[in-house]
Amino acid sequence: MRFLPGLICLLPLLSPLAHAELIDDINDRGELRIALEANTPPFNFKDEGKLSGFEVELGQLLADELDVRSDFVVTDSGDLLTGVESGKYDVAINHIAMTPDLKDRFDFSEPYLQTDAQLIAKKEEPRSMLLAQSFAEEKPKANLPVGLAIPFQKGNPAFHASLESALQRIKDDGRMAALEKKWFGADSSVAPKP
Repeated sequence: MRFLPGLICLLPLLSPLAHAELIDDINDRGELRIALEANTPPFNFKDEGKLSGFEVELGQLLADELDVRSDFVVTDSGDLLTGVESGKYDVAINHIAMTPDLKDRFDFSEPYLQTDAQLIAKKEEPRSMLLAQSFAEEKPKANLPVGLAIPFQKGNPAFHASLESALQRIKDDGRMAALEKKWFGADSSVAPKP
C-alpha cells in the first residue's frame, strides 16, 4: 500500500491526455505560429519587404478569432511541413491540399478555399503536393477543383475544434468572401456545410 500514493501521482504522466494540447500552448504563448513560403502571389508573398496575400490576411483573421497574435514565419518547402510536424510551427497556411500521404501525417482544417489549380510537386517534399494557382494560362491543362486546408499536428482535438470554429465565423460573416474577392476577384470558397 505504500506505493499506491506514488502510483496515483504518476498516472497523469502516463495518460495519453497528459501531453499538452496545441491550443493550450498557443494560448500560453499568446501567438499562433504560422509557417508559409511567401513566394506565391496572390496566396502569400512579400511586397516591398512586407508579407502580403490572401493566406497572410487569412492567418491574421484566424489569430484574431483565437484571440492571439499572429507570428508569420517565412520558411522553405523543406521545412514547412516538417516544422509543423515537429511543433516548430503551429500551422502552415501555404495553399496545401489534403493528399492521402499528408492525411497520414497531419490533421487538417476543413478546406478554406476551393480552387482550380495545377498540382506542383515540391522537390524537397516529393510525396506532398502543394498547390499554386496558374495565372499564366487562361485554361490550365489540369483544371480539377481542389480544396486547400490548414495542416497541424495530429492529436489536438481542442485546437481542431477552435480552428474550425474560427474558420466558420470568418466564412459566416462574409470576411472570407471579401478576402476572396480582394485577392482572386471572385468567390471561390468551399460552401459551408448545412
